[in-house]
Amino acid sequence: MSSNIVNFMKDRLNQANAVAVNNVTNWSGTCYATPLLGAFLADAYFGRYCTIATFMIIYIIGLVLLTMAASVKGLEPVCHNGVCNPTSAQSTVVFVALYLIALGTGGIKPCVSSFGADQFDDSDESEKKSKTSFFNWFYFSINIGAMIAASVLVWIQTKLGWGLGFGIPAVAMAIAVVSFFLGTPLYRHQKPGGSPFTRIAQVFVASLRKSGEKVPDDKSLLYEVSDKESAIEGSRKLEHTEQFKFFDKAAVQTQYDNIDSTVNSWKLCTVTQVEELKSLVRLLPIWASGIIFSTVYGQMSTMFVLQGDTMDPHIGPNFKIPAASLSVFDTISVIIWVPIYDRVIVPVARRITGNERGFTQLTRMGIGLIISIFSMVAAGILEVIRLQMVARLNLYDHEGYLPMTIFWQVPQYFLVGAAEVFTFIGQLEFFYDQAPDAMRSLCSALSLTTVALGNYLSTFLVTVVTNITTRNGQLGWIADNLNRGHLDYFYWLLAILSLVNFLVYLLIAKWYTYKKATDF
Repeated sequence: MSSNIVNFMKDRLNQANAVAVNNVTNWSGTCYATPLLGAFLADAYFGRYCTIATFMIIYIIGLVLLTMAASVKGLEPVCHNGVCNPTSAQSTVVFVALYLIALGTGGIKPCVSSFGADQFDDSDESEKKSKTSFFNWFYFSINIGAMIAASVLVWIQTKLGWGLGFGIPAVAMAIAVVSFFLGTPLYRHQKPGGSPFTRIAQVFVASLRKSGEKVPDDKSLLYEVSDKESAIEGSRKLEHTEQFKFFDKAAVQTQYDNIDSTVNSWKLCTVTQVEELKSLVRLLPIWASGIIFSTVYGQMSTMFVLQGDTMDPHIGPNFKIPAASLSVFDTISVIIWVPIYDRVIVPVARRITGNERGFTQLTRMGIGLIISIFSMVAAGILEVIRLQMVARLNLYDHEGYLPMTIFWQVPQYFLVGAAEVFTFIGQLEFFYDQAPDAMRSLCSALSLTTVALGNYLSTFLVTVVTNITTRNGQLGWIADNLNRGHLDYFYWLLAILSLVNFLVYLLIAKWYTYKKATDF
């Protein structure tokens, strides 16, 4: 849906560039924030299967409403001579539909990858090894769908109408629901472990209550249940780690703790419960480093499209490729790089490093951060060349396409795709693998919120840049007429932020301690 929605905002809702970009980034950001709700419900109460099934229905309702808003008389804006004048009610229907989709995706995004990974048994070495490949091929399959969306679907929306262009995803989603339910007898299920937020709060409270207690040098004296499994439903025990020692106080046994009867978890927590919180705290700096990367990723559906709208989209005399369709090259890049990474890079790296994954998960994500810097450099260089052509041919107020093929944008899309294979897939695997067993949906959602915050950061940067650069009557960097703007400056800003982010990431990665689980 995001591939071409910025043009829908401009054409059908008659919004200016900056307004349309901000509306799209806000909506896209929300799509990656609602997974926190879906993940909480899955981990705490319903399990991943029931959560996916329920939120799929909400998603389809949103898609159907959006299709109606683009095709049903009365809901569809009235247009004259290519200019549409939507009523406030018509605009409201569009946004209600979009945010129903955002709510629906909240129960799907954090649970589908985790539910898929749940099907692999960590105690079986062959299945454990296959799980690493699963995340690569899971993301590969997503991008097959994205390639169809960015090419065929965008062409249908542009040439045959928005109603059909939105109706096809609604039908596709209905097919996906049927497919999901057909697999029901085959699935393995992770039991919900109760509210993770309650367990986190218990560790905080117990630590504060025992702030005066001394943590024993012998960590085996810290409280843990004697059973093979942990006290948390469906979760393996976690070994003690040395970081964040204050929280260890929650597991210190005193004479006032009656461990022979029912233990009050607000006063005494198990080592596993304490380590759950430590694992989450350790993930937060890694999580934060993904926000700038997601801001770069978000430019594909906003600034890249606006840049492409000014360039020649013709393939031969009669066929034009919409600017939004160029995101297909990001998808093609992912489709090319996933097999190369999984079948070539990993085996070679495995022989060199001795790591069964080839690279550590942190190294993999770091490589993606480096590639993302080059994607912004490529976009900035192209914009400099484009503006030089505008100046040379005096095309500042030219309303048609510049005599410069849109395919010069391919390198920047291709680089973003390569960065995704390293960073986004690395994040999927890292946050699933490093999450406590009973918090895997929540931690998957946490990784997805980097995309949300990246979009919100993009909105913030666009707003600040626009406010500052349009002072004193200036047109600004992101002008409605990009030929008189300086979009290249915005790309340089993102490149600098990405470089700083990578340097901070190196420090975080050096500090990080991997989780150690004890098998049943």
